[in-house]
Amino acid sequence: MALNFRTLREYEKRLVQQRRLLERSALATAEQGREAVADDALDPADRAVRSYEKEFLFTRGTHEHGQLALVKSALERMQEGTYGECVECGNEIGAKRLEAVPWTAYCIACQEKIERGELEHVGRAA
Repeated sequence: MALNFRTLREYEKRLVQQRRLLERSALATAEQGREAVADDALDPADRAVRSYEKEFLFTRGTHEHGQLALVKSALERMQEGTYGECVECGNEIGAKRLEAVPWTAYCIACQEKIERGELEHVGRAA
C-alpha cells in the first residue's frame, strides 16, 4: 500500500520542521562549544567542569548531525518517490513506524536485524 498524497505531505511537513529544529540546535551547540574555550587560569575543578561541558557539547553535536542526516535522507527519498520503502529489502515500512519515526529508512524486520548485528547498514538506523 503506497502512501497517499495527504499522508505523504504530512510526513514531509514533520520532516521539514525536524530539519529546521536540528539545524538551529546544531548552530546553538556550535556556538556554545566556541564559548567553552579552556582557560589556563581556571583551577583544576573548573577545568574538569569545562572539559565535561565540551565533551557533552561534542556528543550532542555529533548526535544532532547524525539525526539531521537521517532527516535529509528521508526528504531525498520523498523526492525520489521511494519514501516509505525499506532501503534494505524494499518492503513497505509500516504506518505506525513511520508515524513514530518518520525519518526511518528501514522496516521493523530489517531494523531488528541491524540491532542484532545481522545486517550491515550505512549511517545510523532509526
